[in-house]
Parts: sequence; structure tokens; C-alpha cells
Amino acid sequence: MRLSFEWMVALRHLRSRRRHAFVSLITVISILGVALGVAALITVISVMTGFSSYMQDRILGTTSHIVVQGTNGVEDVPEVLTRVLEHDGVVAASPYVMGQSLLKLDGNVTGVVVRGIDPAREGEVNDLAANMVEGSLADLDRDGVIVGIEMMRTHGVRPGDTVTLVSPSEISSPFGMVPLMERFTVRGIFDTGMYEYDTGLILVTMEAGRAFFDLGDKVTGIAVRVDDIYRTDQIADSLQEALGFSFWVRDWKDMNKNLFSALKLEKITMFVILILIIVVAAFNIIGTLILVVMEKGREIAILKAMGATRDAIGRIFMLEGLIIGIGGTLLGLVLGLTLSWALARYNFIELPSSVYYVTTIPVKIKLLDITAICLAAVGVSFAATIYPSRRASSLNPVEILRYE
Repeated sequence: MRLSFEWMVALRHLRSRRRHAFVSLITVISILGVALGVAALITVISVMTGFSSYMQDRILGTTSHIVVQGTNGVEDVPEVLTRVLEHDGVVAASPYVMGQSLLKLDGNVTGVVVRGIDPAREGEVNDLAANMVEGSLADLDRDGVIVGIEMMRTHGVRPGDTVTLVSPSEISSPFGMVPLMERFTVRGIFDTGMYEYDTGLILVTMEAGRAFFDLGDKVTGIAVRVDDIYRTDQIADSLQEALGFSFWVRDWKDMNKNLFSALKLEKITMFVILILIIVVAAFNIIGTLILVVMEKGREIAILKAMGATRDAIGRIFMLEGLIIGIGGTLLGLVLGLTLSWALARYNFIELPSSVYYVTTIPVKIKLLDITAICLAAVGVSFAATIYPSRRASSLNPVEILRYE
């Protein structure tokens, strides 16, 4: 296939020649500038997407897709549970009890969240059963608890050890009202991968949780699992309408709105900041094309004298800028994907779990993100060609050739 004369001239201008070696060097620098910007954008956005996906997976692995709560707890649990299970899109449901407590261990006291569960149903609404590293949910009994792996590491708690929980409820004694304290035996260890849960969540049976928080036959809420996590808002709305306003139905996106909104805003902010690297590279493209216009003034005049139109001259320099932009984008795409793959494969950057939610940098590459970055880079590169191409097309061949 024959190239048009605009393509031939554009490629000839960018080709390395001894007399115009400086222009060729600036061209290479412009390509590298675009490539570094694209590579940095791909790597950072992939890391932030990976972190958001990691947080989503971990949250959904510990909590349920939807939570149904009553204004003062949930009564008539079997009836409400049946209505929830019959709702369209719901695949599993399990009642639970939750409240704040204090953990006494070897003279130390720390705040924890106590969750009362039905061991037979809990594995159907989240991944806690799969996250067990010692014991299982089936081992949980009326006098037992299951704790997180970070609590085991921090306090040296092992299966078979005894811990004391201090309830917010009070009981009367000869010395007045005193907090209710109960002793439990550790039956297992779970590892959710989230430091917050692994240090501060304790699982007990539903019966133990009801008695501990003095709830009688009521429960705090009902955990629900649905068939599509991206339709939870629609299912939650229809479930809210079906149950009535005496219940409060929330999905996982609503319960973690602040976290995921912050992650989304941070991702957009980093995209805007890092795109400035490509904008800086675009100024190199402008400088390169202006130098080419100055160097090739005689050739431009000859082309116009031979019949080349102003639009054709403008297209030549637009193509030169696009070649630089596309070349830099493709090189940056390869560099960014390679670096992202290396981060995901080798995990050579470790993070302290007590500070961050994760211990290694998570990476997830999304085709939509990569496409947006590449289109933005090419778009910025194209915008950088507008001024030099107009300047080249407006040159007067008579004035240039007069002094040749």
C-alpha cells in the first residue's frame, strides 16, 4: 500500500539525519516524555484500582451484600427471614447479633466488636468459613469464641485459651449495678486480610450473643447475600419497599460509601495530576515541531510552490505530532503493563499491616482505564500539533525562497 505524500514527508522529517541530529534527539526526548507519563498513569491507576477491588473483596468476604435491620432490633425472626429469602435476587440470609464490648486478657483490656452468628448459615452470606485458618465455624458453641489472626499475634491467644468479655449490660449485685462479664474459650482463628477485622472482631453463637447483650428473642439484623453484587442497590430498594418502613435496608456500597467515595475521588485526582506529565511532554512535542518548521522552511516553500495546499502542509505536521504521541503512548503502555505485572507478580513492596489495610501493593489492570489513559495521551499529543501545524501552513513561500 502506497503512503500519501503527507505521511512520506512526515516520516522523512522525523527520520534521523546527521544534519538534523538535534531535531531527532528532541523527537526521542518527546517520545520518552509521553511514554513515562503513560507508564506512570497506568501503574498508579492499576494500583489504585487493585486497592479498591481488594477492599471490596475483603469487605464482602467479612460482611454481607445487604443488611436488614429493625428500628429497635428485629423481632419475629423466622417470619422476617422467610420474607427476605423469598425476595427476588436473594440467595441466602442469616440473622446476626452485633454490639460493642471489652475484652479482658492477662490484665489488659481492649475494645472489640462481638458478632453473634448462626454457624450453619453464616458461611452462606459471607466468606468467613473460607477464611478460617484454625478450627471452623462448626466448632463454635455456646461457651466458645472465634478471634482474628492479628489478635492471636498481638495477645498470644490460641485455641483452647480462655478470654473474658465485658458486656455493656449491667446486673445487680451486693455492691450495686456491675457490668456483666462472661468467660469464653477460643475455638478457632480467622484471617480476613483486613487488620481492622482481624484485631477487633470476635464471633460467638447467636444464643450467646443474645444473652450477652440481653436481647431476648430479638436479633440486631439479618445478613443477606444476593446473586449480583452490582445490583445490590436495586435489590435493597425493592426489599425496603417489601418489608416496610419499620425496617432499615442497606447494601454494602451504602454501608461503605465514605471509603469507596474517597477511593474514587483519589483515583480521579491522581489521574488529573499524572496527566500533567503528559501535558509537559506535549510541550516538548510543540518545541520539536516548531524546530522542524524552522529547519524545513525551504522544503515547505518548495512543496507549496509545487502545488501543496495549506491543509496538506498542516496535516504533515499534525501527523508528525501524532507519530510522536502514538509512539510514546505505545512505549508507555508496554512499560506500564510490565511494571504493573511485576508489582503483582513479585510483591517486592511490603506495607505494615498496622498502618495500611493491605500488606502488599494490590494491582488490577482494567481495560477501560488503559483505554482512557491511551486516548488521553493521544488527545493531548494531537492538541500539541495544532499551533505548529498552523504556523507551518501559514508560511509564505515567496518570502522564504527570496533569500535562498
